[in-house]
Amino acid sequence: MVPMRSDNPTPGASRARSTSRADSDSASSPAGGRLNMMLSYGGWKDESWADRLPRLLAPLGVRTYRVSSGAEATRLLQSEDPIHLAIVDLMLPIQPSEGGRATTEGEGGPRLLQLLARLESPPPTIVVQRAGVSREAAQQLVKALAFGAFACVDRPVDLEVMLEVFRRALRRHYQDRWPDDCC
Repeated sequence: MVPMRSDNPTPGASRARSTSRADSDSASSPAGGRLNMMLSYGGWKDESWADRLPRLLAPLGVRTYRVSSGAEATRLLQSEDPIHLAIVDLMLPIQPSEGGRATTEGEGGPRLLQLLARLESPPPTIVVQRAGVSREAAQQLVKALAFGAFACVDRPVDLEVMLEVFRRALRRHYQDRWPDDCC
């Protein structure tokens, strides 16, 4: 992963990136922030909610690891940095293509949920799903909840809703404290 400061607005930059607080603040914690969040995004838009959320959370000490495929997420989970909260886009592809466009769209998200559920200490997980009332959407929701999803947010993602769900996840899983302070 290549660290990337949150104030870098470069659209189209590598999707596997880390957004963190200023370097002087990052040194105060072993993992580089108060909370490490994995954010997966299977979309293609520049300046999406997935680009804005890390910039809003960085001043609070949230370090965001952005992944754009199931393979990138797997590598991140195998690293030594703990993940305290995960946002999983069900439209996440398994592998990125060589040209930057993803392949096997939508299969990486459910597999990532399975990987997170198998961790020794699974983080609270927020699932982003396609809005709709189809049978397939209902089945995906049931599977996500079966793998321990804390909440599901429909596309298009409202940033205020996502921030509220993030706050509720912190309250429920970490008793309104940062992970290193609570347990």
